Amino acid sequence: MSATRSPHLAVALDGPAHCGAEHYAELAGLAERGALDFVTLGDSFARPGLDALAVLARLAPGTRRIGLVPTVTTTHTEPFHVSTSVATLDWVSRGRAGWSVGVSATEAEARLFGRRPAAPLDALWREAGEVADVVARLWDSWEDDAEIRSTATGRFIDRKKLHHVDFQGSSFRVRGPSTVPRPPQGRPVTVVDLTGAGEPGHRVAAAHADVVLVRAATPERAARLRADLHRAAGARGRDPRQLRVLVSIAVDLGGSESVPQPGLEARPRTAAPVAHFSGGPVELAELIARWHRAGAADGFHLAPIAPHRDLERIVNGTVALLQHRSLFRTFHPGGTLREHLGLARPANQYATAPGGGAA
Repeated sequence: MSATRSPHLAVALDGPAHCGAEHYAELAGLAERGALDFVTLGDSFARPGLDALAVLARLAPGTRRIGLVPTVTTTHTEPFHVSTSVATLDWVSRGRAGWSVGVSATEAEARLFGRRPAAPLDALWREAGEVADVVARLWDSWEDDAEIRSTATGRFIDRKKLHHVDFQGSSFRVRGPSTVPRPPQGRPVTVVDLTGAGEPGHRVAAAHADVVLVRAATPERAARLRADLHRAAGARGRDPRQLRVLVSIAVDLGGSESVPQPGLEARPRTAAPVAHFSGGPVELAELIARWHRAGAADGFHLAPIAPHRDLERIVNGTVALLQHRSLFRTFHPGGTLREHLGLARPANQYATAPGGGAA
């Protein structure tokens, strides 16, 4: 990461489950005022709570710039529904959608659907990679100008610009095209969180992710993970410059400014493999600035321990200080999540170029 480029900052809205939109709307609005890149909302078939994608779709009309990234579980879920749901979120948010690839590993979750038993992690992530592949194909199955909407001729679609997807995965088959026009971003941003994903998750991230969330207790470790992901993406024919690697840190800003903890200026949590920062907003700003100068990662994904308290202190304390030091932007640079992240809008893999070849 260039030391002259502003770090990317995202925040998790997770915490105790709430069965109302007001809680999440307040948090998303606060993150947007801080010009953060995006918010995430976790989801799993293993816990009670609202559907993350539906919650963020509810928040889309009340926000204007912040990216919206729900976790979408690919296991036991039809890939066609994943594609249309995430594409719909991109449309209703006017190009601010992403999705975090999730898998479901337990037998209890499998029993909720009754179709098949739980599978090993390697098989789950192989399937998740296939889902990420086919949803991109479905998003591309409509060319950008496929819609005609001509009342004079009575034509709605140019059928020559719809493309049939015939994809055979290890556990599913999909035949397109999609029922939803190509999303505003072309393809919504794909996020892969490597917590607990192991080598299978790394392979999916290298092949399909636009953003990868990693855990690292030191900037050196973060830099090695980023370099490994860039090499793996390049080996698959991808441009590593189109991959953003963010370090995930659980943040507890409940205490006063204090002497930083060793290593991360944080301590590992025994309950989960998440780096944990405990201190004050100024210390957190110093940590972000130091890792940024070291080129450790493209940014940070912050998970507040106490959502309202910590997010308010992140935005009004940490972010404000970074902005004062010209280390973080004061406004969103564009209207879409891809523009926030500096990611190019993908070309349609099925569209034909003016010369007659594939784009």
